[in-house]
Amino acid sequence: MDRAANPLALTMKDAANLVGVDYRTIKLGIEKGTIPTIELGQRRMIPRVGLLRAFGIDI
Repeated sequence: MDRAANPLALTMKDAANLVGVDYRTIKLGIEKGTIPTIELGQRRMIPRVGLLRAFGIDI
């Protein structure tokens, strides 16, 4: 399995592309607490599963 094709954590830009919204929508969801984030080193990333659940997408 190629993990690069389905990373477990995404940047805001990659998350926006995955669900088809503007990155500002992702940023707002993070600020409101509806989209979860994790810290990996000094980067704040969005878990793929949490993002999809936040948008009501079954995995």
